[in-house]
Amino acid sequence: MGRMIGHWRGMPGWAMPAAVAAAILFASFATLAEPPKTEAPDRSRPVVTTAYRTPLDERGAVLADLGVARWHQQGWRGQGIKVAILDSGFRGYRAALGTCLPKRVTAKSFRVDGDLEARDSQHGILCAEVIHALAPDAELLLANWEPDSPESFARAMAWAKSEGARVATCSVIMPSWSDGAGGGPVHASLRATLGDGQSARDMMFTASAGNLAQRHWGGTLAPNRHQDHQWIAGQQLNPIVPWGNERVAVELYGSLSCACQLQVIDRTTGKVVQEAELTPENVDGRMWGQTAVRFEPEPRHDYAVAVRILGVPSANDHVHLVVLGGHLDHCTQAGSIPFPGDGANVMTFGCVDERRQRLAYSSCGPNSQRPKPDFVAQVPFPLRFRDQPFTGTSAAAPQGAALAAILMSRDPGLTPQRIHGALRSAAVDLMQPGHDGETGYGLLRLP
Repeated sequence: MGRMIGHWRGMPGWAMPAAVAAAILFASFATLAEPPKTEAPDRSRPVVTTAYRTPLDERGAVLADLGVARWHQQGWRGQGIKVAILDSGFRGYRAALGTCLPKRVTAKSFRVDGDLEARDSQHGILCAEVIHALAPDAELLLANWEPDSPESFARAMAWAKSEGARVATCSVIMPSWSDGAGGGPVHASLRATLGDGQSARDMMFTASAGNLAQRHWGGTLAPNRHQDHQWIAGQQLNPIVPWGNERVAVELYGSLSCACQLQVIDRTTGKVVQEAELTPENVDGRMWGQTAVRFEPEPRHDYAVAVRILGVPSANDHVHLVVLGGHLDHCTQAGSIPFPGDGANVMTFGCVDERRQRLAYSSCGPNSQRPKPDFVAQVPFPLRFRDQPFTGTSAAAPQGAALAAILMSRDPGLTPQRIHGALRSAAVDLMQPGHDGETGYGLLRLP
C-alpha cells in the first residue's frame, strides 16, 4: 500500500501510505507563512500607541515593547545559545553576514542536491535577522530540506540538535504532513528529537501558526443525498478565489474512515479541472488520509472545490481542506493551524497588528492536546536586509525563538516547559482571561 521513504528516526522501516506520499509532493508549494495578498483586521479594538511604522527607526521601539532592551542592558543577549532556522529560502545569505546576520553561521542543506540556496527566496534570511536583532549574541544554524521529503526535514532537525542547538524555529508550513491535530508519523519522528520538554537537554521548537484562517475548512463530512459533501447546508461547491495567475494547490487531509474524491471545478466552463482520490490508510492504529491537486487558473474564470464521499463517513471523522495560492469562500478559522505548528510539543505563534488585533489571516486553534496557538507576536518586524518590513506569522515565530534564547542565556538549565511557563506569565492577555483560540495566552514579551 505504501512506498518506503527513508529510515525514520525512532520509526525504522516506516512505509509512507500512498495517499500521504502523493499529497507531500505538493507540500513545498506556497507554504511560506507569509500573508496573503489582502490583509484586514477581523474586528475592532481600542487603538494602542505603538511605533511599528518604519524599518530601522523603530527597531528600538520593538525591543522595548518585547522587553528585550531591558534584558540587553542587563547583559543577556542570547550568548552561549545556538538557534537553528529551518527554512526553504536562504539565497544570498552570505551577503548578509556581518550586517543583518552574525559574521559566521553554520549552514547545511538536506536537499538531494545539497544546495542551501536552491530556491530563489530570502524568507529564511528574514527569519534569521529577526533572531539576530533580538538575541544578537546567539549562534545561528541554517538548514533546508528536500521539499517532498519529511524524512529530510527530520534529519535537519536531528542535525541541529547534534550541533548543540537549544532552540529551533520554522516559519514554513506543510499542511499535508499531519492530520491537522498534531498526529501522524512526522510528528512522532520529531518527538524523538525534541523530547517532551521536561529536560534542559530537550530542544525548544517554535513555529508559525500559518496564514490559513481565510483559506481553510475543517469539520465532519456532511453528505447530501447524492453523497456530495456540504460545506454549509445545501452548498456542495466551495468557491476558490485565486491570487491572480499564481498556481493554486488544494489539499484535503485528516482522520477519516471512508474514501473521498477531491475535485476542482471551473465554474465558467463547468468542467472538472483536476481531481484526486483520498483513500484512508491505517497509520499507527489510526485511519487517516491525504490528497492534493493543483491547477493554473485562467483569467476571468471562476473556480470551486467539491468533495464526493465514496463511502459511509463516521461521526468521529474530521477533515481539513486548505487552499494555497487563493482564498476559500466557505472557511472555518478554528483548527486552521497546520504542521508543524499543530504539534503538542511545538510553541506556535500567531500575529497581531499595531492595534493588537489578530490579523484576519492568522491561523487559529484548537489543533492538538495543547491549546493553540501558544502566543501572538506583533508584526510587521522592521528589517535591515530590505526596506519592506517582515510580516505574517512568519515574522512571529522567530521572535519567540529569540526570546527563548535570551532566557536560556541567563539560565542555561531552563527546560522548554519552564520557558513556556515564563513567557505565559509575562504575556499580555488580549481577549478573555486565559487562553483563546485566536491569540493564545496573549502578546509575546519577556518577564
